[in-house]
Amino acid sequence: MRLDAGPGTLHGWFDPGLPPAVTVDPGATLTVGCLDSGWSTGPFDGGDLADRPRHPSWEPGTGHALTGPVAVRGARPGQVLAVRVDDVVPGDFGTTYCGLRDTPLNRRLGVLADPVVLRWTIADGVATTQHGHQVATTPFLGVMGVPPAEPGRHSTVPPRWHGGNLDCRELVAGSVLYLPVTVPGALLSVGDGHAAQGDGEVSGTAIECPVEATLTVDLLDDLHGLQLRTPVARTPAGWVAMGVADDLDTATGHALDAVLDLMGALHGVGRSEALALASVLVDLRVTQVVNQVVGVHALLPVARLLA
Repeated sequence: MRLDAGPGTLHGWFDPGLPPAVTVDPGATLTVGCLDSGWSTGPFDGGDLADRPRHPSWEPGTGHALTGPVAVRGARPGQVLAVRVDDVVPGDFGTTYCGLRDTPLNRRLGVLADPVVLRWTIADGVATTQHGHQVATTPFLGVMGVPPAEPGRHSTVPPRWHGGNLDCRELVAGSVLYLPVTVPGALLSVGDGHAAQGDGEVSGTAIECPVEATLTVDLLDDLHGLQLRTPVARTPAGWVAMGVADDLDTATGHALDAVLDLMGALHGVGRSEALALASVLVDLRVTQVVNQVVGVHALLPVARLLA
């Protein structure tokens, strides 16, 4: 099944009242077309962000260009939505901005007086700037989430305990993202394609690009006996438990709390032993520092804990 980005599927907010673009059975596979985060229809050559070429569905004040929602038949609050990322194919252009927005971090780093736009050409697994710099692509979706249960429109910018603008670079093809279901049908929306990104997404943007993502959605009653309180993923790098909060200390606590629960469920250890093992095995990474709230993820490489 295909779900292309266009009228009836594109939106720039999360809203539990938004009618689904499609309803599928658990286990269904969809190929989803996504614009870049800024609704671009072509490369941006710099200048005022308001002048970039945008899809006609864009409205002032909207957030990321999202495709969906996808309703999963039978999904109910309290369950777990499993989103398997089968493939992510980037488009042929991408953009990275620095210093175009007045943020505390940009002020601190002194980049507002010298803004930069990197224009990337993407082909054969490599992205190349107009200056000839090259990076290998590792494409993923920056936004995968379900809406809050509270009625009305909700911003796409801050990630939440049920997903959204996670910007976690580990969520490449071969990953499964597990999200708490908050509303009947789940109502999954996705977008914000990234051809490549570092942990932190420190300029505020990755290589923002359109993508075509193939996803398989399924429902679970729990995850290894756990009722999820935050997004968790099984990735090629290992298990990932995510925390988001207003500050890094609190986000770290959320991520560690979730990974300790996961280690207990997977390996039958108590929390103190799990934390001792985590001190040896788990890598803490700053997911992003630019989305109104900050993100930390705890990575448990599967091969490092064998029994």
